Amino acid sequence: MKIEPGTFYISTMGCAKNLVDSSSIESLLLGQASLKFAEPAQAEFIIVNTCGFIHDARAESISELEYFARRKKRGQKLIAAGCLSQRYQERLMEQVPGIDGMIGTRDLGDILPLLARLREKTDASPSTFIPEHERIRFISGLPGYTIQGRSSYLKIADGCRRSCAFCAIPGIKGSLVSRRKEDILSDALALQEAGMQEINLIAQDVTDYGQDLGVQDGLPDLLEALLPAIPKVPWVRLLYTFPGYISERLIDLMAGSRQLLPYLDIPLQHADPEVLRAMRRPSDVDWVRKTIAKMRARIPELVIRTTLIVGFPNETEERFQTLLNFLREMQFDHVGVFTYSPEEGTPAEELADPIPQAVKEARREELMTLQAGISLQKNQQLKHKIFSMLVEGTDPEHNILVGRTYRDAPEIDGLMIAEGTAEIGDMLSVRVKGAMQHDLFGEVVQPST
Repeated sequence: MKIEPGTFYISTMGCAKNLVDSSSIESLLLGQASLKFAEPAQAEFIIVNTCGFIHDARAESISELEYFARRKKRGQKLIAAGCLSQRYQERLMEQVPGIDGMIGTRDLGDILPLLARLREKTDASPSTFIPEHERIRFISGLPGYTIQGRSSYLKIADGCRRSCAFCAIPGIKGSLVSRRKEDILSDALALQEAGMQEINLIAQDVTDYGQDLGVQDGLPDLLEALLPAIPKVPWVRLLYTFPGYISERLIDLMAGSRQLLPYLDIPLQHADPEVLRAMRRPSDVDWVRKTIAKMRARIPELVIRTTLIVGFPNETEERFQTLLNFLREMQFDHVGVFTYSPEEGTPAEELADPIPQAVKEARREELMTLQAGISLQKNQQLKHKIFSMLVEGTDPEHNILVGRTYRDAPEIDGLMIAEGTAEIGDMLSVRVKGAMQHDLFGEVVQPST
């Protein structure tokens, strides 16, 4: 297949924030650079938007770069973008010799001068364009969202001003930078016009929105402007909140709004105060108990997801049991568990990695087994209840629909599998007939209003 000059292809690795960045790069290239999208076999420029957060994500990104490097044709240029190239520029060039160009995370607009430079080059040496941007730069007017069916992710901020001991994100992305409220509202209106049924607001920490602008409790301010502006979007979800920053105003908004979903993603990471202090995380576990109890009392239908890390260097067996007991006590709806691995350049790197991997894996398995029972019991309690379901897949031959209720965020939680007929993107009322650990089974009652 012949290479078509003036074309590009983007492969995205990692999280939803990377999906948004790739969508923004695509908009930038289609608009300002007069390029066209093409399949990888035809594209002049192949861009891999990498993830460099943890070991497994790095390995997957490197594998993707190696894949395209091996298959690269004469005239094609391979570009590494995103977290991995920001973090390991020289090392990445050495590891994947086929890379022709590289940009980082701080300014997506760097892709334009890089492409211009690659087009002018007459030799085969790689070219990087990673200026020393101290902070992320959002380009005004450039869309900060990505669409998947009738669901979407909308980025409201990026970077992080926290100093969690295990996390490399501040070094990769820089400190918090909030997008202008006007740009967020403009994106949300475009998503409403495109017929979105769900907008997922994302950032490294959505509850920190506006702090860099001198705005305290900025997320409720944003939501108070956003929700009335998009009345045709039935679901607005918050992803990635920080312990201690869930304000009374935010609780009031979630309790009083039909649009703002009663779904809270709050990565706690651990429950033992000593481990949390070593992680440089909020260690007031009683605040967590009280806040969640208060929210559950105010919002009975609240769904809570959390993320935990096992095997942190000072996690003794006793401290792990504290975490286990906490999980049993709190009865979360969704839980993700990761085993700790030291990240280069983070404060926790100094603590080494004294806990054997086999012990970490056993602890993770114990937590996940406990949570499996909790999730199954909570799901079984939903039998005979009626929920709105966003249809994301259909099998007309077998009269089966696949989608989600508000209880499940895209990609990370469970599914609703229902008997009935509909079109992708429809919102239907579904009665729960059965439940498993992650997924629900139901039947269509009637179209949801």
